[in-house]
Amino acid sequence: MKKSKKKKSKLSPFEKFLYFITIMLVITSPLIIVFEKSTLSKMNYDVEKIKKQITSQEKENESLQMKINELASLENIQKIIKEKGLEYNNDNIKNID
Repeated sequence: MKKSKKKKSKLSPFEKFLYFITIMLVITSPLIIVFEKSTLSKMNYDVEKIKKQITSQEKENESLQMKINELASLENIQKIIKEKGLEYNNDNIKNID
């Protein structure tokens, strides 16, 4: 029977550590890149969703502003005054000297 010789590693512990770190970087870097891309994509989706909400709110604000202008118009105020019986009548004015 022959004695089996143990093969001694020719790599130092520091070199083994460097190889290990390099392999880990090669494995994890694509995962990190994919994670970052997916996060960026989700943020872009959220930004577009918020832009759509802003546009919708601006349209609603514009519509409400037009309604305010319509209700505050002089013609509308005079119409309401006549309905309530508060119209201006020059004959009812008495001058006191």
